[in-house]
Amino acid sequence: MPIWQKPISLESLNAGSANTAVAHLGIEFTGFGDDYIEGRVPVDARTHQPFGLLHGGVSVVLAETLGSVGANYACPMDQYAVGLDINANHLRGVRTGWVSGRATAVHIGRTTQVWQIDMRNEAGDLTCVSRITMAVLSQKS
Repeated sequence: MPIWQKPISLESLNAGSANTAVAHLGIEFTGFGDDYIEGRVPVDARTHQPFGLLHGGVSVVLAETLGSVGANYACPMDQYAVGLDINANHLRGVRTGWVSGRATAVHIGRTTQVWQIDMRNEAGDLTCVSRITMAVLSQKS
């Protein structure tokens, strides 16, 4: 059973990133299912740290992007979600190509949500694992 409370499409996911840090880093949404959202980030000059590896902070940006967007689509129409806490464990360096992430809902509550984000290199090796906790807030009229 889908968790989405708002209409979701790849077009709407990607359109929401225009003129943001997400677009600047080249992050794009690539898919979604009943309880997950997927995206990827290029590993290139925009996203490298000084040693030629994907910057750990960029992995966290990908994780927060996927988890936050997932949480917002899983909120009722009159609510939205904002980040409370995020952590990441960097497991493997990446020098080129793409890192893909999948954010999966762990908990969707009335006031909080928790999302797990697993990131992998093009060979399918796990590069980073992250978890984000979101606060669910009501829209102000």
